[in-house]
Amino acid sequence: MKRRQFVTSTLGAAVASVVRPAAAARNADRLQMPDLIDARQSGGFALSAKRGRHVFAQGLSGATLGYSTSYLGPVVRVGRGEIAAAIENGTDETITTHWHGLLVPGDVDGGPHQPIAPGATWRPVLNIDQEPATTWFHAHTHGETARQVYAGLAGVMQVVDGRDDERGLPSTYGVDDLTLIIQDKRFDRGELYYARNMHDTMVGFLGDTVVVNGQVGRTAVVPAGVVRLRILNASNARIMRFSMASGRPMHLIATDGGLLPAPLSLQGLSLATGERAEILITPTRGDRLLARSVDNLPMMGRMSRRDDDSPVFTVLPIAVDESLRARIKRIPDALGAAEPPHDDRQAQSWEVTLDMGMGMGMGMGGGMGMGGMRGGMGMGGMRGGMGMRGMGGGMNGFAINGRAFDMARIDREIERDRSQIWRVRSSDMRHPFHVHGTRFAVLSMNGVKPAPELRGWKDTVLIDGEAELLMRFRHPASRTRPYMLHCHILEHEDAGMMAQFTVS
Repeated sequence: MKRRQFVTSTLGAAVASVVRPAAAARNADRLQMPDLIDARQSGGFALSAKRGRHVFAQGLSGATLGYSTSYLGPVVRVGRGEIAAAIENGTDETITTHWHGLLVPGDVDGGPHQPIAPGATWRPVLNIDQEPATTWFHAHTHGETARQVYAGLAGVMQVVDGRDDERGLPSTYGVDDLTLIIQDKRFDRGELYYARNMHDTMVGFLGDTVVVNGQVGRTAVVPAGVVRLRILNASNARIMRFSMASGRPMHLIATDGGLLPAPLSLQGLSLATGERAEILITPTRGDRLLARSVDNLPMMGRMSRRDDDSPVFTVLPIAVDESLRARIKRIPDALGAAEPPHDDRQAQSWEVTLDMGMGMGMGMGGGMGMGGMRGGMGMGGMRGGMGMRGMGGGMNGFAINGRAFDMARIDREIERDRSQIWRVRSSDMRHPFHVHGTRFAVLSMNGVKPAPELRGWKDTVLIDGEAELLMRFRHPASRTRPYMLHCHILEHEDAGMMAQFTVS
């Protein structure tokens, strides 16, 4: 089937390319991978957003949204070239679908200016022309992003080039190459809960249970060799610092925008919401992927607290199965990727401030306290009325450069193919900062060189003070289909910490 013809085919046409890992279904305690749609041969893929009811674990369930399933969506694998997508909205509310990390023009970016009405189908053609990376897609409906993503409108997209064997990287989906969509959810008497109050808007909505691929309390079963973990922090707000219970290092091989030149050995790795990382591990029997919640209260609330005050919780137990073939047995020395540039004297500059109104957060000191363990993690939640509908956007004070987001206002006009250095500042709390339509190099963080794990390509970075980011936009974005820049704490984005810009 030709790529252009795919957009006129039925949504069911993509079923033949769906892979459902059989091994995961043999053990009820084993972590299941999302279905895999490999769009490289068909030249396209189809997703249908729909309502459902999802069981996260025995006694934990709720009304949810998902792409072609009850919760979340399949992993979509693409290569270079044109990929025709068909996104059907089978729900009763308006949605959008943003390709977070794809380097595509504004008219197919899927931001808030590209709504998909109930019963409608959006048919963008994505021209993939970028290096291998783990990207993702999610709802980006203005004022409703936090609720819709929390309910399940998110999924992973892998950009691949078929050369992982040359690099010595694990690549067998669901066996030694695992996709982990990590979130925190709040449950009330076993029912999935989302109805934010002022505190939830201030710090972002924080859950009481860790969820991996929509599952609670599952175990990853892997071969006794090198295993690749593609980690996406798809929480609404929680920042997590990951490590291994065995004390063995994690070898970082890719950040948001693609592979590093060589693996980087780390004892811990922090990911804010929206960030991705690919790591290689060599787990032992009974190993576990751990995390510590990184405190993110407004400045007055965290002056006397340290990140390492938070207790460690288990994200995912890892069991080694000797009967599985260990295809990769050593960490590669090099990956063949080039380093991002770290200087450009001809770049245009822009000052960007991530603003919360004066006095916001005063007296909000406690935050979400760590409580008992549920599915490996407990963070004593704040309870209230049931419901999946949010309170909407509109909390005064959230802004970029002093102005809350306005769909009708263009905040910046960017010159295409001209290097940009953006100096991004936050003086109140940490904000994960995301830019559509590009990837960037972190030149500095608070006036010094960034940490080694930040020296690869990024599209989302945690701003704790001031950062200098070097980027270039290769694709256009018009006034009617502009690119976004925003905080990726989704409640902050909905409340106005977002701006938009054109590229021409």
